[in-house]
Amino acid sequence: MFLVPDFKGITIFPYDTRIPFMRYKGICLTASFIAMLLSVILIATVGFNFGVDFKGGSMIEVQHKSGPVDLASLRQKLGSLGLGEVQIQEFGSPDDVLIRVEEQPGGEEAQQEAVKKVIAALGDDYIQRRVEVVGPAVSSELRTTGIIAVLVSLVGICVYIWFRFEWQFAIGAVLSLTHDVLIVAGLFSLFQWDFDLSIVAALLTILGYSVNDTVVVSDRIRENLRKFKRMELDELLNLSINETLSRTILTGLTTLVVLAVLFLIGGEVIRYFSLAMLLGVLIGTYSSIFIAAPLLAYTGIKRDWSGLEKGKASSAVASRV
Repeated sequence: MFLVPDFKGITIFPYDTRIPFMRYKGICLTASFIAMLLSVILIATVGFNFGVDFKGGSMIEVQHKSGPVDLASLRQKLGSLGLGEVQIQEFGSPDDVLIRVEEQPGGEEAQQEAVKKVIAALGDDYIQRRVEVVGPAVSSELRTTGIIAVLVSLVGICVYIWFRFEWQFAIGAVLSLTHDVLIVAGLFSLFQWDFDLSIVAALLTILGYSVNDTVVVSDRIRENLRKFKRMELDELLNLSINETLSRTILTGLTTLVVLAVLFLIGGEVIRYFSLAMLLGVLIGTYSSIFIAAPLLAYTGIKRDWSGLEKGKASSAVASRV
């Protein structure tokens, strides 16, 4: 007969943890609003370093016949063609390369001529696999569609939270999600990292991840509102956040480990997607704790006193009898 050890798991944060998050709600909300404002200013003034998807240009996928590609040598060779920005990255395997050439002045003919120059410079050492040309009309449409996708997601999440909880929860959730998207977008604008369709996909993924975290905290707050009817609201919010803190931190750390691996060894194709996700998970974890919940302390929340009032009335009748 084998004895199975009673393993109860590892508790990162004890159940009776009582970190006073609400003590810092004013500072955190002020800092977050300033960061959001700076992000809007950066996006409006500096803008993004759009990839070929959004600003037009050509994408050429080639395969090196002799094994792994010397990217530094290839960048130097293509950079001397006078075609403006030429982005080169591994695509799938070390001998596959994706070349992005920015949109050329002179219309489609100039773009086709740029493609011919690149293929000629590559010579017979490479096999041409595909060529795609993204015109200005298509790139403009992709930008518009990307913005609409993010906005529609925010509206849909707002409606979902409003119906599941109350409007105060919806305001906190949407503001925290807007905060997450704006800060990540602002960092991409500040450091001029490549911004293409994969980053839009990352922003949508961040919205889904962050709203899940926010819903968990909101659900615990709602449970405690029913359970502790006389508890002061700041104290109740502190209790709810502390009770879900272990889950929030462990989920975030697990996700960050995977994203860090993707960022470090995933290759150029998904590097900026992984970076956007890393930033989004970090910022989303912060906003679930320091934005969504603290806003309830300012907007207030409806408390159900009916049970207490009935209990008082019953006690009063019993005492008179």
